Amino acid sequence: MAKKKESALSDQYRRLIEAVVDYAIFQLDANGLIATWNTGAQRIKGYTQSEIIGKHLSTFYTEEDKNAGVPQRALETAAKTGKYVAEGWRVRKDGSKFWASVVLDAISDEAGKLIGFAKVTRDITDRLEAQKELQVVQQQLALAQKMEAVGQLSGGIAHDFNNLLMIVIGNLESAQHQSLKPPINPALSRALSNAMRGAQRAAALTGRLLAFSRRQALDPKPTDVNKFLSGSTDFLQRSLGERVQVETVGAAGLWWVEVDQNQLESALVNLAINARDAMPNGGKLTIEGANIWVDENYNRLNPELPTGQYVVICVSDAGGGMPPEVLNRAFEPFFTTKELGQGTGLGLSQVYGFVKQSGGHIKIYSELNQGTTVKIYLPRLPARVPDEIGEIDQAPLGAEGAETILVAEDDVDVRAYLTDVLRGLNYRVIAAPNAEAALEFLRTDRTVDLLLTDIIMPGWNGRELAKQAESLRPGLRVLYMTGYSRNAIVHQGRLDEGVDLLQKPVSQAQLATRVRTALDRKRSE
Repeated sequence: MAKKKESALSDQYRRLIEAVVDYAIFQLDANGLIATWNTGAQRIKGYTQSEIIGKHLSTFYTEEDKNAGVPQRALETAAKTGKYVAEGWRVRKDGSKFWASVVLDAISDEAGKLIGFAKVTRDITDRLEAQKELQVVQQQLALAQKMEAVGQLSGGIAHDFNNLLMIVIGNLESAQHQSLKPPINPALSRALSNAMRGAQRAAALTGRLLAFSRRQALDPKPTDVNKFLSGSTDFLQRSLGERVQVETVGAAGLWWVEVDQNQLESALVNLAINARDAMPNGGKLTIEGANIWVDENYNRLNPELPTGQYVVICVSDAGGGMPPEVLNRAFEPFFTTKELGQGTGLGLSQVYGFVKQSGGHIKIYSELNQGTTVKIYLPRLPARVPDEIGEIDQAPLGAEGAETILVAEDDVDVRAYLTDVLRGLNYRVIAAPNAEAALEFLRTDRTVDLLLTDIIMPGWNGRELAKQAESLRPGLRVLYMTGYSRNAIVHQGRLDEGVDLLQKPVSQAQLATRVRTALDRKRSE
């Protein structure tokens, strides 16, 4: 009776094990040879029972693990301690690999003698891939946070530095005008010209910092990417020289995007110059446009790029490629692999900031000796719009009659420079050191034709000042100045509607032109 009951339990246990399909469950003898085999083992490993019974446990291990003695150590550990637990690559019958979670338990008789092992294996390749994806996303998030922090710091530096440059450039311009009066001193003229070139280079540097920090004021327009790429070929070819062959490839039905065309051209130039430097002996640079749909799978690995329709611009070279340690830092500002004095390390940073501010995404694909491809993703413009741009007449400079400009600027030297230049153009100028002083004047009955205000000031910023000013003087024209726009008047990469912005540092000619244009627009409205 007892034997029948034991036989029934054994049969029930066998049927239970056979019903398990998600786990490979089988037994080994004391030498590690396979003695039993369930349905789950056949599904996961690919062997039928008749094919595998009597084979050694090492059948499922990679050659590297066999050579390292891993299967034997697993048996020895289980025999000694009673259990062996591990994860690693295992090999199916067809040679494919899977990542396995393994538990090996020793089986002993009533006397404590080892008689075999119970083996349970589970295919957890999906979990491994998910962990890898999570790691990639975490790395991208850490990089994005790092870039954002550096961007905020860069933008703040650019704001202060642009104020200083405005004073330097303005006074250099005045000195240059004076140096043209007899008697002319050639040495002085050369010194002033050299100083101006240095100041202009510094201004270009702060412009790149603003681009990286996503604080530049963009002027996005509907753009036919096919037409844009075709029109860029000759310009890029002339810029890169004869040793680099430039090829642009469009696509039938390529979507339109809304983008600042000057900044996009600057981005392509930066990428093209990097490609040229990566091909010192010459080579081919290919720029391609294509339509893509970013699905949930790509978004999961690249959370900064929402799902949707994009135009991707691919810039590919045949250079030496980047090692991982360089690739991971490519967008960092001031990071460069070039020799000292050969580059600022802001080229790719500028491209990164522009693309991000445009609502897009940028990625670099590169391997050593396999070249580099940079992909710029720009959101599709929902409706196709003809790119017709009218001609803009050059506005005359200087005051027309008794026009009054109220200048609100907290920096003493910048305020003095602006006042001197505008008075030199025959405008009446009222200078206010802050928003409160400007509003106090606006509450009087004196005429004001234009408010020229810095955006970033202590207390109320320029945008808040303008709102108060417009409530006191409906229809008052406002011209903003900034060395760092933040989000006061620039949102989602574009100026607020109806806003005029003057980016510091400002030359005398730029100031005169923009002031005159703002005043004339008021008259025509």
